[in-house]
Amino acid sequence: MRRILILNPKGGCGKSTLASNLASYYSQAGTPVQLVDFDPQGSSMDWLAVRPASAAPIHGALANEEDFMVPHGQGVMILDAPAGVHGKRLKRYVKMAQTLLIPVLPSPIDMRASAKYIEELLLVGRVNKEKTRVAVLANRVRENTLIYHSLERFLAALEIPFLTHLRDSQNYIRAAEQGLGIFELPPSQTEVDREQWQPILDWLASKQSLPTGS
Repeated sequence: MRRILILNPKGGCGKSTLASNLASYYSQAGTPVQLVDFDPQGSSMDWLAVRPASAAPIHGALANEEDFMVPHGQGVMILDAPAGVHGKRLKRYVKMAQTLLIPVLPSPIDMRASAKYIEELLLVGRVNKEKTRVAVLANRVRENTLIYHSLERFLAALEIPFLTHLRDSQNYIRAAEQGLGIFELPPSQTEVDREQWQPILDWLASKQSLPTGS
């Protein structure tokens, strides 16, 4: 089973939005999807609770990382981690996944926190030995602002792939209110957002996003 973990050093960076939109993308493409929410706030499960019965199915679970067992089988598992896990807890989460995605907001505080977090991640054995792959993306971006350009330079200078930026769009709010993802909204409304997502989807579909030997 393909296992993708969404994590970040701080809360409020759109982690659950990223997880739910990934889950909806794979589900509407016909792939079996499990969405596992480790965050006590349960934002991903709140989204799933309002998902219409007519939408492509997503199996959801609120879980505790200490008791969680990675299942076998087909499909994709999206893991929504709580913010700011470190040390032994971080290692536990990394061990669950083949691929990590880290969303970063365009603010000096978030950039500094992310730099330290990525440095910690790169010291985790599985990441070091390429048993787990890591990439970053800029989230909730207002394009053509000075702070976004600073964030873009910061992410591009990291030792891990910088995939894309996702704009600060009302489409994400409209989709979340309905328990949907942007890929389930009309393409005429979400053309720009879909284009911004494509580098993420391409990377996740590539061998570069999978551990060595997968």
